[in-house]
Amino acid sequence: MRGRLRVYLGAAPGVGKTYAMLCEGRRALQRGRDVVVGYVETHGRPRTEALLEGMEVIPRTTIVYRGATFTELDVEAVIERAPKVALIDELPHTNVPGSKNAKRWQDVDEILDAGIDVISTVNIQHLESVNDVVQQITGIPQRETVPDEVVRRADQVELVDMSPEALRRRMAHGNVYAPEKVDAALANYFRVGNLTALRELALLWVAGKVDEQLDRYRAEHGIAATWEARERVVVALTGGPEGDTLVRRAARIAARSKGADLLAVHVTSADGLAGADPANLARQRTLVESMGGTYHQVVGDDIPRALLDFARGVNATQLVLGASRRGRFAQLFSRGVGVETIARSGSIDVHMITHEEVRMGRRRPARARAALTRGRRIAGWLLAVAGMPLLTAALVPFRDVVSLPSEILFFLCLTVGVALVGGMWPAITAAIGGSIMLNWFFTPPMGRFTINDPENLFALVVFVLVAVAVSTIVDLAARRTREAARASADAGALSTLAGHVLRGEAALPSLLARLRETFALESVTLLERVGEPAPDDHAEPAAWRVVASSGSAACTCPKAADNDVVINDRLVLAARGPLLDASDRPVLEAFAAEAAVALRQERLQEEAARAEPLAAADKMRTALLAAVSHDLRTPLAAAKAAVESLRSQDVQWSPHDRDELLATADESLARLVRLVENLLDMSRLQAGVLGLSLHPVALEEVVPRAVEDLGPLRDRIEGDISVELPEIAADPALLERVLVNLLTNAVRHSPPGRRVLLTASWHGEHVEIRVVDRGPGIPPEAHDRVFQPFQRLGDRDNGAGMGLGLALSRGLTEAMGGALVPEETPGGGLTMTVILPIASRAVTR
Repeated sequence: MRGRLRVYLGAAPGVGKTYAMLCEGRRALQRGRDVVVGYVETHGRPRTEALLEGMEVIPRTTIVYRGATFTELDVEAVIERAPKVALIDELPHTNVPGSKNAKRWQDVDEILDAGIDVISTVNIQHLESVNDVVQQITGIPQRETVPDEVVRRADQVELVDMSPEALRRRMAHGNVYAPEKVDAALANYFRVGNLTALRELALLWVAGKVDEQLDRYRAEHGIAATWEARERVVVALTGGPEGDTLVRRAARIAARSKGADLLAVHVTSADGLAGADPANLARQRTLVESMGGTYHQVVGDDIPRALLDFARGVNATQLVLGASRRGRFAQLFSRGVGVETIARSGSIDVHMITHEEVRMGRRRPARARAALTRGRRIAGWLLAVAGMPLLTAALVPFRDVVSLPSEILFFLCLTVGVALVGGMWPAITAAIGGSIMLNWFFTPPMGRFTINDPENLFALVVFVLVAVAVSTIVDLAARRTREAARASADAGALSTLAGHVLRGEAALPSLLARLRETFALESVTLLERVGEPAPDDHAEPAAWRVVASSGSAACTCPKAADNDVVINDRLVLAARGPLLDASDRPVLEAFAAEAAVALRQERLQEEAARAEPLAAADKMRTALLAAVSHDLRTPLAAAKAAVESLRSQDVQWSPHDRDELLATADESLARLVRLVENLLDMSRLQAGVLGLSLHPVALEEVVPRAVEDLGPLRDRIEGDISVELPEIAADPALLERVLVNLLTNAVRHSPPGRRVLLTASWHGEHVEIRVVDRGPGIPPEAHDRVFQPFQRLGDRDNGAGMGLGLALSRGLTEAMGGALVPEETPGGGLTMTVILPIASRAVTR
């Protein structure tokens, strides 16, 4: 079972979070719990140190790094001790290199996994999400951070707070820092403004944590009622122009409610066919976000229910709606969204806001008036105007034979046909004309607009009502069919765009080409503003630059486009071709947004490509300076000391001492020469100007020279090179350098008393030279890393070299057409295998 984490969150350094942690630890001890101190930093504060008296403290582990000794939390000791509670201070702390984990919060996570409860501390400025904000406020970067999720996962987070004035008094009394540091701290980091801002950040962060806990509690207990623990104002947007007024009014309500949260919501019908102006919604979304609110979109056919479900889901306390634009006649048949929402709102306050659009009435979308094509409407009118007289002429000769109900059915069939062809209004016209024809020609008395039989009157009225109803249904079905087809087309286009994004096809020309094909446009151009926009109408307009284009005749400015989408203040998507309907705008805007993202990705990739060689060069320069500062200076200093000693007149050196000093100088200078040669060769390799002279070489000639170059180390080499091996194609000098570097590296890593084995064998068209040591070896996953310049993976002594040997050896081997492969030595150690082609194969190539 995983342990529980409790975190004391400090608003600023010195507020007493460590003191509070120790107090809680002592209380737990008094309650009989097994409590130990894993790591506590008292900073020399007497009252904090007093709390440690009588508590069991786990000894810290000691780590030596760069010649200095450090102490860190001993994770294994805490887990082995297995207390109920461990007190571990400073959660964001970065451990010394060589520790088990890089960060202390990772140590704590490991202890929690062992089933031990942990009480820890952290300051607000060390949370990752506010790190940049704190730096902006205080001007001091915080290099030690902890991911917010680590603290949010804590079972308890308790804020340790203190007013800025009280904290400054604590500092002035010497309760936080040493006296010599107090004045500088009060004048810089601990200014009243800084402490106030940090305090507000801490309060807001904890408030967010409390919100999460409250939402989780309400969900676990199935609580749907609104708890007015915090004011939240929800404004409902229809996509109409009145939304701007509603957003501003809701923002004022939220501001008056002591900084309440502002949320905007738009309800979309489940079938996706209900129209809302996307331009209005986009503008209103930007307006909401500029006022610190958030925008949301939900799906639902019952708008009042969807609104209230959303409001209760976010625990909203107030709901802002616009006054209905529906006319009084329409309100007789339906109460409207506002009235229904108020009736169902319960404990949520509903504000009905009037606006200018109320007087404009409710306007139907323009696309609803064009449910059918123009050709079909014309055909419907022709059928209605000409069809009724023709049908009447055809039925008049048979009116004594055919009954009135049958005649009505003939006219009804014609009306339905008109509705199917031309829609509602031609059908209604046909129904009215048909009723007139039936009354005049077929209803007794004939030739008069009077009806003697009430049953005939009823039949004619039913005929008109049925004809109108059928016409309306047919027209609605045609409109829905066309809207569904358009929605399907939009969905297909967006699906194509989504696939484009998921496949990573972020190239601008490809994206613009897809957009041009989707809407059959002549050209699509992404324009970028050059310079700043004109401040007024009389100023010279800003110039535009074509970033990318697809098709012919690219637009050079937004005014030359038939359709354009403003992405931001610098980017515009301009298209030439047929004018697009308002319903096409969402898809067009989606393509425009993706084009902006693609442009940003391209530029980031370009910047990364430019920065990569600079970063590599800077890394190489830094590593070179670090290496040169020690590795070149050490042999130089040894040689200089030996020469100065020999030149000294104050000491009479014996022949033996003089020989030792000369040997020291000789070895140091030889080492210095090798280091300089390695540096020069590595530079030539990276520059691609290394000179090669490949010709047949016998290993029995090169290997002895390489072993001899090792100096005193040659006694630790064993092996024998067969004279029966074929000659290889290599540069003798470079091959000797490779072998010297490999042998030196192997000897350095071999334990005392163990020799390095040097062997060679012939395998087909290659000869393999193996350098085998019995050292600590290298894990297989790190084999590639050993060939990186200026690193000493696995070295026990950082002064043993610059880490160039293996990198240079691989580069030289590959330059000669071979390969250098690391392998594990059976029984422990590392085997370096140099693979080179035999001379005959090299000549054949």
